[in-house]
Amino acid sequence: MTRPGPTFWQMRDYPVWGPALVVTFLYGLLALFGFDEARDDAINAPVGNAIPYVIITGVGFVLGGLVLGAVTHTLARQLGGDGAWQPTVGLSMLIMSITDAPRLVFALFLGGENSLVQILGWITWLAAAALLTSMVSKSHDLPWPKALGASAIQLLALVSILKLGTI
Repeated sequence: MTRPGPTFWQMRDYPVWGPALVVTFLYGLLALFGFDEARDDAINAPVGNAIPYVIITGVGFVLGGLVLGAVTHTLARQLGGDGAWQPTVGLSMLIMSITDAPRLVFALFLGGENSLVQILGWITWLAAAALLTSMVSKSHDLPWPKALGASAIQLLALVSILKLGTI
């Protein structure tokens, strides 16, 4: 995705539920292991207890992504946007999961409190902010300040749950 603006413009009419649900669920399965205490709890728990814990985390990330995407869509519509619900929610879930993947990969091995992981976390959050704002702008025909405003709650949730949760 080297041309996000034209891609978001093209995808504004296509629901991306399959990729969004699968990628977000897989991200959620792995995200558990990016948090130091949760990883230790899951690894030290008996397999029968750990598997439901991991699956519940994956489902939780999917549900959280759906809610945050719906909030972003609703705010975009309130600010004058004209985009459809499905592409906005699906693409926001993909952006949320894919942009944090580099931080998560390093957090799996180095732990969430490692300084490299923290720096990557902030860089990937900025990338998520840029992509989410661009997506909302293109899919809802909004100028970027309004698109950023529509994305604000999702971005604040991402920074507080994923980034500050590791500090």
